[in-house]
Amino acid sequence: MKKTLMSLLMVLGVAAAVVSCGGKQEAAKPAEGQKYTLGVTYYKFDDNFLAGMRNDMGAIAQEKYPQFELLNNDSQNSQAILNDQVDALISKGVSILVVNLVDPSNGQVVVDKAKAANIPIILFNKDPGKAVLESYDKAWYVGNNPEESGIFQGETVVKNWKANPKQDLNGDGVIQFAMLKGEPGHPDAEARTKFSVETIEKAGIKTEKVFEDAAFWDSAQAKDKVDALLSGPNGKKVEVIIANNDGMAMGAIEAMKAHNVMLPVYGVDAIPEALTLIEKGDLSGTVLNDGKNQALAVLELANNILQGKDPVEGTQWKLVDKSVRVPYVGVDKDNYKDFVR
Repeated sequence: MKKTLMSLLMVLGVAAAVVSCGGKQEAAKPAEGQKYTLGVTYYKFDDNFLAGMRNDMGAIAQEKYPQFELLNNDSQNSQAILNDQVDALISKGVSILVVNLVDPSNGQVVVDKAKAANIPIILFNKDPGKAVLESYDKAWYVGNNPEESGIFQGETVVKNWKANPKQDLNGDGVIQFAMLKGEPGHPDAEARTKFSVETIEKAGIKTEKVFEDAAFWDSAQAKDKVDALLSGPNGKKVEVIIANNDGMAMGAIEAMKAHNVMLPVYGVDAIPEALTLIEKGDLSGTVLNDGKNQALAVLELANNILQGKDPVEGTQWKLVDKSVRVPYVGVDKDNYKDFVR
């Protein structure tokens, strides 16, 4: 009996030593029926697109994943605040981190925090880059390919320009355009700016940039900048306004109405307000940045990850370089009704 007891104690001692020497101990898998806490950050709550995505994520979680508790945080467009929020969520012992970065170049700092705490992390909407994701085996990304949004936006401009010859106000066959950028250096802003114009030119239409400025994704800033543009000497030269998102497009429309001017305006995101403006004829086109499916993908990946499964098992998504890319869709008067909720 004593020998049996001694043998058992030796086995337990070896097992304890293995766990101790193995470095980080794997977190225990929650029992069936146990709640999961998702520590979620949004770069700012009042961003038009992300406000909709936040609502979608809450609704999908309530319907499909009642075991999820979402701890939502507003980073107030401050990466320093976001970093502190991530630290606080880790201290609370969340099951998984779901992070919308303020500054994509700061992604490594956030992923390193998750890695040090051995907590899985899904980043979304702002891509930290392949190298950052590969630095931690429990890091993934959900978003889209920003090049596509620029391409679809450019294609919509071309379609409407060719269908409406009167848009060429001076009859020179060249699109004189104003560009409202989201944020200098932001990957989505740079891609949308570049590929929208490149797509127009690849279609055989020459372009001339009359104006470009950053309005930081904000409707009020865009309104002020377009107001100043239309008040100046270049205002009468502009034939088309291209904006990196719908919020800035809506600001441009407000400014135009104040000047009694009506020009084709294009945005990105296909938020409900933008679809209403397309119906009214105030907005010529947008691009569906599919926040609902991005929210679904985030929650489906989180569910699989927390159950120890492959992140995309049983879903429609494909994982390439640790990323799920939800496709964009071009939207104008011909198909906007397909996206009205």
